[in-house]
Amino acid sequence: MTKINERVCPIALSGSLDNSIRRYLQNPRKILSPYIKEGMTVLDVGCGPGFFSLEMARMVGKSGRVIAADLQDGMLQKVKEKVKGTELEERIFLHKCGENNIEVLELVDFVLLFYMVHEVPNKEHFFNEIRTILKPHGQVLIVEPPFHVSKSSFEETVRIAGDAGLIVIEKPKMFFSRAVVLKKD
Repeated sequence: MTKINERVCPIALSGSLDNSIRRYLQNPRKILSPYIKEGMTVLDVGCGPGFFSLEMARMVGKSGRVIAADLQDGMLQKVKEKVKGTELEERIFLHKCGENNIEVLELVDFVLLFYMVHEVPNKEHFFNEIRTILKPHGQVLIVEPPFHVSKSSFEETVRIAGDAGLIVIEKPKMFFSRAVVLKKD
């Protein structure tokens, strides 16, 4: 992945990714509650400052785990600072992705790809890797911003995910977003 700083949201903007206005408009619990249950192992790819990761950790409970994965050490450090000294610290596992691979070896029940797939240069490779990480019947929620991703680009992303063996099961409505839920066949 070349020119990483030109495609990936910079750490300097992380404050805009986690604030009360966004929490009101894109409430993590409301968005994720249909898909995440207690005891699950879930993966938040491109976790940023942990906007979704922290709520995911509450949802999976003490018997579950969240893998908060990001390409940038600075974003992972922000998550670490937020959970330090809390019960969530034991449920959230920070994982630094490689430039061309997610590199998670553990199988997961659910993968969240929120506002990040448009930053991935090789979507074919990316979705093939997502498929190998998912447990049988595992689900993936892809959400993309319409100001970065046109309808046709989003449809192409869904097609590429389908070619990797992920089947569309739902197209949920989300505020100012394009969204799809897929599952491993």
